[in-house]
Amino acid sequence: MVQRVLIAGGYGAVGGTAARYLRRLAPDLEIILAGRTPESGAELAREIGATTLRLDVADPAAALAEAGPVDLIVAALQDRGDALIRAAMAQGAAHIGVTKVVEETGPAVFAALHAPPRRPVVLAGHWAAGVLILAARPAIAEFDRVDSVAMAALYDAADSVGPMSAADAEAFSPRALLRRAGQWAWVDGNEHSRSLRFADGEATVQPLAALDVPSLAALTGAPDIRFDFGMADSLGTRAGGRASHEGVIEIVGVSRSGQPARRRILVSDPKGVDHMTALGAVVIAERALGLDGLPLPSGGLALPETLVAPEAALARFEQFGVRITTETDPA
Repeated sequence: MVQRVLIAGGYGAVGGTAARYLRRLAPDLEIILAGRTPESGAELAREIGATTLRLDVADPAAALAEAGPVDLIVAALQDRGDALIRAAMAQGAAHIGVTKVVEETGPAVFAALHAPPRRPVVLAGHWAAGVLILAARPAIAEFDRVDSVAMAALYDAADSVGPMSAADAEAFSPRALLRRAGQWAWVDGNEHSRSLRFADGEATVQPLAALDVPSLAALTGAPDIRFDFGMADSLGTRAGGRASHEGVIEIVGVSRSGQPARRRILVSDPKGVDHMTALGAVVIAERALGLDGLPLPSGGLALPETLVAPEAALARFEQFGVRITTETDPA
């Protein structure tokens, strides 16, 4: 049976890249590229054999009725009212949303607890739709105890982000979520900046309320966790080429052998932040639809790291150009 996927924001930088990869992974998949100006997606639709649909996320009912039943809705745009999540749950479709930060997830959680979704509703507002959290999983497994995790994303101003990504960056709130000495704290990110070493440079970064923070707390139990964002020349720019996007993960604790240990993982996408985010959405969609050859997952709320096996995800990321390197040092 042919499965159907609706990508809201499907001809934007993130949605369009995700659509191209999904077509590459599933030639028979029916893909609907939805947005306010479907004519903007006509060329992409012809390229990958998709259809377009006019959709206003503020009032999507008519458009979704026109589209008919789908197996998955990917929200590659802001859905402030959770209209697409509610629509997916109502028709028993899976849902992937890549934009929500911590304080925006509560309504979806309550809705899912009152009426458990029949297919996965994936809260994937982590940085790059979960690429960094999935990259951290294998390193976390090497620790018997994790004392701290510091994760950061470094954006290059020369990165040609799409309109959604640019708007998201401008809308970043200075209100950040930290875990300090085992306690949760909402702080002004401007007052908690730090200097970060990455690759061959330094950058000043400050914390955000990214979903990676509670995910890391659940995975590690570490008393100290933060997620930071900063701007710096990327590895690609420093090499005289296209701007890349970098993520850094630093884990400190005690290894399985009982020795103090530190792992530092650098995740670099030579095609930029939108490309990395699209890849995060693609590996989630691949699992949600069973395109990986495994049985369909059960319904309910999910996170990237609870739905997707990290080994499969990292192999897919590297297949599509993401570079992941790990440094191991005594703590």
